[in-house]
Amino acid sequence: MPEVKVRKTLVQVETIFHEGGPAPEAPQKRAAAIAVIENPYAGGYVEDILPFMKDLEPLGAEMAKMCIDALGGDASAVEGYGKGAIVGVNGEIEHGALWHVPGGYAMRDAIEKSMAIVPSTKKVGAAGTRLDVPVTHTNASYVRTHYDAVEVGVPDAPRPNEIALVLVMTTAGRIHARIGGLTKDQVKGEDGLR
Repeated sequence: MPEVKVRKTLVQVETIFHEGGPAPEAPQKRAAAIAVIENPYAGGYVEDILPFMKDLEPLGAEMAKMCIDALGGDASAVEGYGKGAIVGVNGEIEHGALWHVPGGYAMRDAIEKSMAIVPSTKKVGAAGTRLDVPVTHTNASYVRTHYDAVEVGVPDAPRPNEIALVLVMTTAGRIHARIGGLTKDQVKGEDGLR
């Protein structure tokens, strides 16, 4: 199995105090952890890429911890999550799909009440490509207040033979959310949806 070779990591934290209206009791915090790794499959088609997914599991756990630490260190404060990947131009979109299991399960294992599927996005792009990572509530995908996205990117990544892997966590829904639907207080926590 290929070794995971990390060139750099980046953590970003955004704190939203208001959106032009009244300030909430607590600001929404959104953290993203990005790891830029060498793509062992760049430059040609490889049929069996599945073993690399297992190799990415320790990195997923480390990045989940990076997000939790950036949000203050209390995993129980995490209410939203998402993941993504930007594959350098010598790779293929399927190389980014390898992140689904190690990235998603790392976050679900690190936080409480995480029955909801972890939303995801991926693309192939050049260095500096930006990615809008979708976010939903960690325990119920239908909680509308937590439908969100966090924009991420690294100025010099991914290089052609790299992948930028991303995890995102948030501490609350959108500031001033008011479009109705299921709220976090109504979550039953039985099926990951409601």
